Amino acid sequence: MVKKFEIIVLKIDKIVNGGEGLGYYNDFAVFVPMSVPGDILKVKIISVKKTYARGLIEEIITAGEERIEDTAKISFEDFQGCDFGMLKYDAQLKYKKLMVEDVLKKIGKIENVSVEDVIGSEDPYHYRNKIIEPFRKSKGEIISGFFKRKSHDVFEVEENILNSRLGNKIIKELKSILNREKVSVYDENEHKGILRNVMVRTNSKNEAMLVLIINAVKVEKRYKDILMELKNKVEEIKSIYISLNPKRTNVALGEKNIFIWGEKTITEEIAGINFNISPLSFFQINLPQTKKLYNTAVNYFEDLENKNVVDAYSGTGTLAMILSKKAKKVFAIELVQSATNDGIKTAKENKIENIEFINGAVEDRLPELIKKGEKVDAIIFDPPRKGIDESSLLKVAESNIKEIVYISCNPSTFARDAEILSRQGYTLEKVQPVDMFPGTAHTEIVGRFIR
Repeated sequence: MVKKFEIIVLKIDKIVNGGEGLGYYNDFAVFVPMSVPGDILKVKIISVKKTYARGLIEEIITAGEERIEDTAKISFEDFQGCDFGMLKYDAQLKYKKLMVEDVLKKIGKIENVSVEDVIGSEDPYHYRNKIIEPFRKSKGEIISGFFKRKSHDVFEVEENILNSRLGNKIIKELKSILNREKVSVYDENEHKGILRNVMVRTNSKNEAMLVLIINAVKVEKRYKDILMELKNKVEEIKSIYISLNPKRTNVALGEKNIFIWGEKTITEEIAGINFNISPLSFFQINLPQTKKLYNTAVNYFEDLENKNVVDAYSGTGTLAMILSKKAKKVFAIELVQSATNDGIKTAKENKIENIEFINGAVEDRLPELIKKGEKVDAIIFDPPRKGIDESSLLKVAESNIKEIVYISCNPSTFARDAEILSRQGYTLEKVQPVDMFPGTAHTEIVGRFIR
């Protein structure tokens, strides 16, 4: 047993699902974030439970082989909140595959499925096309950056290694003007001050949308002037908004996003389809990897040219429109009305006609569709992190759809849903993990089920 605040020497044996290292101290399990198998560490215990403890690295005595060269970096903050940043990139991919296999066995009760090697990224840095950084005051300076682990303290870094290079450049220029102008910074305890967050969205044409999020009920000329000065300095900025967020809330964007200058949207292209991106649009963070993910999903369907496919949880219809390039017809089902409206607009702009947008819940709309006499050959799921509720999966099984392709950003809920589908007579044929978020323990996966 160990005690809280005790410092122990620990050898790390393996990485467990969720990305923490695990070692045993006198047969007692100790979990250590930012640790690597083979590490011998001085660890400070921060919490003790009945069957395990958790500790933080105090010092690396001997580094495991898969740790990056720079052993001075030991904390979550050293790696800018990247909980897999301590691993060499090929090791990150290896452990992501092992974590997927592990949850499929433990949660999905699936032994015999082959999990492919993870599709890695050509560049594991600067891949984020959207970033939101909170502002804080530190030693009289306005800073922005990341929250420290499990807190609302902000720390600043010289260069955000995951944000696009253009995004970094814009935020740096903005802070230098804000500091010169001495704009007040929002204090969440006092609910006073102006600057809350900055959001930058970029596209593959190296264009940017800037959204300044402030604690105010109206836009004052002063803030417009600051943003106009910034866009004159950084010509890649094509769109500017101010988001008014006067509420006591952790949600970054306010309910009113006031268009200030430039274009109302920036565009991004996937599979020859142009998508409009506004402040509130949902769009995948890592475009090169998204293309690989969607390509895998489309190729998981057999004989797609002769099939009618339902895209469940279709959001703004990105995947539905990509599928429509090959499928006979696509039905895009989505609960959020504004997302459905965005999809209809994009499909019109891109002259896509073999797609029908349906607003509502999958478990209601899918049976209605089949009752109407529409032939549905296959379905694709791309649900939120919480996965799919059982009633929807049972409705799919009842509707006798033979082929399911399931994209998931959470292998644990995918495994849970795979177990439900297997009880309904579906077999998970293959699984392809894709590394959408290098540097983190997250993995996106595509699975193909056949009945």
